[in-house]
Amino acid sequence: MARRKLLLLLKPFDVYQVTQSNPVSCFTNPRVFHYLDNRCKVHKEAINFCQKILQQKSVDWQPIFRNNLLQPIRNVDLVVTVGGDGTLLQASHFMDDSIPVLGVNSDPTKAEEVEEFSNEFDATRSTGYLCAATVKNFEQVLDSFLEGQSTPSKLSRILVSVNSKVLSTYALNDILIAHPCPATVSRFSFKIKRDDQTCSPLVNCRSSGLRVSTAAGSTAAMLSAGGFVMPILSCDLQYLVREPILPGAAISGLMQGLIKSDQSMDATWFCKEGLIYVDGSHVFYTIRNGDTIEISSKAPVLQVVLPPHLSS
Repeated sequence: MARRKLLLLLKPFDVYQVTQSNPVSCFTNPRVFHYLDNRCKVHKEAINFCQKILQQKSVDWQPIFRNNLLQPIRNVDLVVTVGGDGTLLQASHFMDDSIPVLGVNSDPTKAEEVEEFSNEFDATRSTGYLCAATVKNFEQVLDSFLEGQSTPSKLSRILVSVNSKVLSTYALNDILIAHPCPATVSRFSFKIKRDDQTCSPLVNCRSSGLRVSTAAGSTAAMLSAGGFVMPILSCDLQYLVREPILPGAAISGLMQGLIKSDQSMDATWFCKEGLIYVDGSHVFYTIRNGDTIEISSKAPVLQVVLPPHLSS
């Protein structure tokens, strides 16, 4: 049997931006520095631990920092991300539906630490919602996959087209369509369609933008904005108009809803400039007045090894 090939995708070390030589100059509270320094140390230790485990397995593997990932991921049997949900999301932008991904949360939040520092600063670490492993169970989760005892789940992603041209990045969590300036009104219209047949009235909006999430992303920004949690394996999308300005009674109930798996949303942008953000702020596409945008869940799925409480 051919040896399995793995790609180890790593969150970089320098994301916390601490200065060892003079921590007090960076933070008025030196405990903030020590907290960030510890986060970096814990992350490094997690990377070293995962690498030692892989060295013991009959697999071929290659490490790469996520900042150096520039080309589509191909010719591997599994991608292992070490970081948090952000690292897994970044990996997903370079993956099709043929390769599974396993997330390792390198720096989980500690409830007692959050409580200890609650009056000084936010000590929340990594959520790792989609990460199936930590250093405590990485070898067990990896072995379960390699031995065929666990099956990756298929998560829906968002396909976006602008003026009939498909964007190159699929969203695993969500997209946000908005004016580049958060203080500027976003003007757009949308309607829901199925097989080129309109399923809703045309909705004209003045607001802070439009957010659309997958089921996997429904626990993230969408939930914070007033959305609801969806079953993670749902193929539907959820949309929410952000801070709508005086919607009329006829359309007020359409400010939030679902785009079913056999439907799409057709939107038209009516501002001089705009952006489509994909899974956060790092990946975005420019739109202009009059551009048409089609949104659906017809993107290739992503195979994810999920935590047991999500996959069961």
